[in-house]
Amino acid sequence: MHWCGFTERRRVVITGIDAHSVLGPDLETISQSLRSGTPGIFLDPERQALGFRSALCGRLPPLDGSAYFDRKQRKNMGQTALMAAVTAKRAIAMSGCAELLQDNPRAGLLYGNDSCAEPFQAVLDTVREQHTTTPLGSNRVIQALNSTSTINLGPLLRTQGISMSVSGACASGAHAIGMAWLFISSGMQDMMVCGGSQETCWESMAAFDALRVFSMRTDNPAGAVRPFDAQRDGLVPSGGAASLVVEEREAALARGAPIIAEVLGYAYGSDGSHLTTASGEGAARCMRECLEVAGLQPQDVDYINAHATGTEAGDAAEGWAINHVFGAESPWVSSTKSLTGHECWMAGASEAIYTLLMMRGGFIAPNRNYQQHDPKIPPFRVAASPQEGVKLRTCLSNSFGFGGTNACLALRME
Repeated sequence: MHWCGFTERRRVVITGIDAHSVLGPDLETISQSLRSGTPGIFLDPERQALGFRSALCGRLPPLDGSAYFDRKQRKNMGQTALMAAVTAKRAIAMSGCAELLQDNPRAGLLYGNDSCAEPFQAVLDTVREQHTTTPLGSNRVIQALNSTSTINLGPLLRTQGISMSVSGACASGAHAIGMAWLFISSGMQDMMVCGGSQETCWESMAAFDALRVFSMRTDNPAGAVRPFDAQRDGLVPSGGAASLVVEEREAALARGAPIIAEVLGYAYGSDGSHLTTASGEGAARCMRECLEVAGLQPQDVDYINAHATGTEAGDAAEGWAINHVFGAESPWVSSTKSLTGHECWMAGASEAIYTLLMMRGGFIAPNRNYQQHDPKIPPFRVAASPQEGVKLRTCLSNSFGFGGTNACLALRME
């Protein structure tokens, strides 16, 4: 894997994390849900009334933005930006870097961000009903843009470095972390606030429901998502936000920052084959390259947080790739999507944080609802139940998406 001419890389560490998740409103609750294997999936009455084929989705806890931002600041934020801003604020507080970010051209922002369907739909409804654009203020424009997270965060945090939204399908959050690692390791930036945010409104998921990719186990929401299981029948849409502060290691040590873990490496790539069906070969190549970049051998990895969403083709492709790279005696593998549903553009960022919480707590969240390994998928070690008292020093987090986009992160905790 080439590195744009850079022969030496600076080491990059994570000094702050936070998430607003269907597993809980804070890191402690999220960690407890992961440890116990408690899912955050329910049947949405509104989607039922609208005629969705499957009304299953992730249920987010309430979020009070007024505790963090005044009314003027919040008026430019829809759900997507508000969740990103609150989690960023809390991650920055953990890192203790708020003043270092301000007026700093070497501190930047990178967020994985999907379309903002709800505010955009509100704009269309206003024009159709009133036959004028006059009532539409600038706040509606900012809420609806798919760069809404970084647009809002830049002035709030007063950063002066790179500010960019990443839209790489369901690998967006992981690409945001990986690109932050690239910017810092190459010396182009010193500190980044990065992550992903995904709205949960029905408007953003109606077309996906028509694709028939959602699980139909509406009578059993907790049992709906079944990654790698022979009886899996689809994913469950979800969302939330996750934020991380990443920075150059020596600077973090010098200021006494709390070092949570090191980002050892990041790999990216594309299948180059099909619009929606993963090949598996691209995922295998991405994992191998991540190991190479991080200076790891397959046997050095203690756990893999799989992308697996519970779809027939996607899980089969990733399962083949894991077996191809690690063999039948692979590290423990589980998909936290069995608990969260598919958090889409946010997923790569949140799953990195879920992995860090497992590493810190010495446990592995279960691959819930895994009862029978799909005989069409080569074997590997699936954590069907919670694993306690495990030493997780080095882990991978996989994220893949439509168009064949692939991302893999290597994380290490001393």
